[in-house]
Amino acid sequence: MSPAAPSDALVALAHAHGVATDFHDWKGTHTLISDATLRTVLGALGVDAGTEESVAAALAEAENRPWRRTLPATVVCREGWTPWIHAHVPDGGGISLTVELEGGGTREVPQVDRWVQPRNIDGVQIGEATFELPGDLPLGWHRIVAHLDQPAVTPGTDVSTLVVTPARVELPEVLRHGGATGLMTQLYQVRSVTSWGVGDLGDLWDLASWAAADLGAEFVLINPVHAAEPVAPMEESPYLPTTRRFINPIYLRLEGIPELVRLGVAARAQFDELAAGARRLNSADTIDRDAAWTAKKAALDLIHDVGLDGHRAREFDRFRQREGEGLATFATWCALAERHGSTWTQWPAEYHDPASPAVAEFTRTQADRVHFHMWLQWLLEGQLGELQRETKAAGMSLGIVHDLAVGVHPEGADSWGLAEALTKGVTVGAPPDQFNQLGQNWSQPPWHPERLAERGYEPFRDMVRTVLRDSGGIRVDHVIGLFRLWWIPVGLTPADGTYVRYDHEALIGILCLEAHRAGAVVIGEDLGVVPEIAREYLLERGILGTSIMWFENTDDAPTPPENYRELCLSSVTTHDLPPTAGFLSLEHVAIRERLDLLTRPVEEERAHEEQSIAKVRDALVGRGWLEPGAGIPSVIEAMHRWLGHTPSVLRAISLSDVVGDRRAINQPGTDDEYPNWRLPLSGPDGTPLSLEEATKSELAEVLFRATAGD
Repeated sequence: MSPAAPSDALVALAHAHGVATDFHDWKGTHTLISDATLRTVLGALGVDAGTEESVAAALAEAENRPWRRTLPATVVCREGWTPWIHAHVPDGGGISLTVELEGGGTREVPQVDRWVQPRNIDGVQIGEATFELPGDLPLGWHRIVAHLDQPAVTPGTDVSTLVVTPARVELPEVLRHGGATGLMTQLYQVRSVTSWGVGDLGDLWDLASWAAADLGAEFVLINPVHAAEPVAPMEESPYLPTTRRFINPIYLRLEGIPELVRLGVAARAQFDELAAGARRLNSADTIDRDAAWTAKKAALDLIHDVGLDGHRAREFDRFRQREGEGLATFATWCALAERHGSTWTQWPAEYHDPASPAVAEFTRTQADRVHFHMWLQWLLEGQLGELQRETKAAGMSLGIVHDLAVGVHPEGADSWGLAEALTKGVTVGAPPDQFNQLGQNWSQPPWHPERLAERGYEPFRDMVRTVLRDSGGIRVDHVIGLFRLWWIPVGLTPADGTYVRYDHEALIGILCLEAHRAGAVVIGEDLGVVPEIAREYLLERGILGTSIMWFENTDDAPTPPENYRELCLSSVTTHDLPPTAGFLSLEHVAIRERLDLLTRPVEEERAHEEQSIAKVRDALVGRGWLEPGAGIPSVIEAMHRWLGHTPSVLRAISLSDVVGDRRAINQPGTDDEYPNWRLPLSGPDGTPLSLEEATKSELAEVLFRATAGD
């Protein structure tokens, strides 16, 4: 029996709130969204769509809602634009607007001679006045203030956030003249002999300095280093963090903390014992984050007990003041998680609200633990800043490029501290596609579009600022999520979801502004089903796209390298596929067969993939870069030569390809069925490799020379 079709009124209500009522799937099939999904998603947005009567009432409210505010919550525009601002006052009331500039000073906002029919809102006649923002406002975060001769339509709506953004993010100078080649890796995989079971920022510096000096690399792109839970079990996926604003202290290089030298004899002996135990984890076949963090946290407690002196104490105080309430809330969540576990919905009820008296009392009585978690973030900022300075001094033009995950853990710090800006009852994912034919559910609560705007996009801004601080660039995972996200009602399958639209002009504009201020390049991961109009928009704003050779096809053949996009990060593979040696061996088909993730017979799937690989081989042979029947190492070299002949301004070589690794880092659509995000860097036979061994790989220079076109 087919699911019930939505009524015309329900369709109209969905459109009014940015909820899609149909879409085209990866096969091009036009698909209608069910009545049940639309009502559930609208309910998650706070819109009562349970009955046809409530749908009608909600439609009327959608029309009236802007008239209930004196000013819109947030206005985002580009530099030089002169948008109109519609202000609402009781009919006949006087109003004027000024802009309070971020850097100080005010500007008058002229009114436009435009008459609009007053509207009756709850028995009161409300008029609309129109103003035009000046076109010479500086970039930045400003405020629009309404000056009224009577009370505002609704209290608190007479001030609006104004964000003036650059028209586009300009490329760094180095990328305007020939582009740049670099490495990409999962940092936690890169374990040296001095690691504590997980690759850390010290290992990243060693990797980057080798890549710069021996390979001429201009950047290292790493996985998201957002914070995870401070207690076991720590989430394995770097793409499901507890928060995206703060950093995971598991990446700290403890030996780089200045206060370490002040440990007493007994404490230093404890530290050394913890280090020795953690380093035994480096040879394990899988990464044990819980064991590594348990050792690191115990060692960090020893160093924290030493305290801070002089300028170090003053720097920490300035850091706390700058990061403000957001840092305090996160640190409080961490301290509560240490006491009650990281699933905050299972805490005692009095701690569910961050603003509750019980939380305030806990913060007071546990001030040392809250201080500890703020201190960790300060240490991380210091090490990341030093790392970026050192990579630039070593000759890298960009240095470290960071990754921004799509969302956060449903039980994490952000879902607690930013609950008002996130949506309950739905999760983010993706509809079925070629590589995930059952679809994906990422278990992440999405931003609530309207509430985000009501908060002036502050949570989004603060998150982006942290990732961009001391970095040469930012890769935005699933960048189409700044336009729309696939919302899945809790309890349903990914195929039962729908798209919800976001104000991409606001989100991408803010991203451009913060990247402009940081002098960073922005890369959008625009793989999969992405409307061409979205790619055109990103190009207009100066945001690079992403091209993976396996996915680039034209007329049923590999896209010629000369036809790749210029404003693009191109690579042979990505973390959602096995390393190239594994892909050529059909590792991805074997994994999906073993885990029952295929929707067609394995023979058919294998034949399809073999045909795709054969087309790549034929194209490489046709270019004269590969001998017919050549082995896998030769194919990998030839594919990187293909990459080197693209006009892409950024080209990335996977460290996994450099060492001949075959095992997939991640199999989308799985949880415990596959050791996602837990596999260390390994050689062709699956034996873990240390960073020291990886830097001796002869294939590194071969692939960099090939990518350079030599």
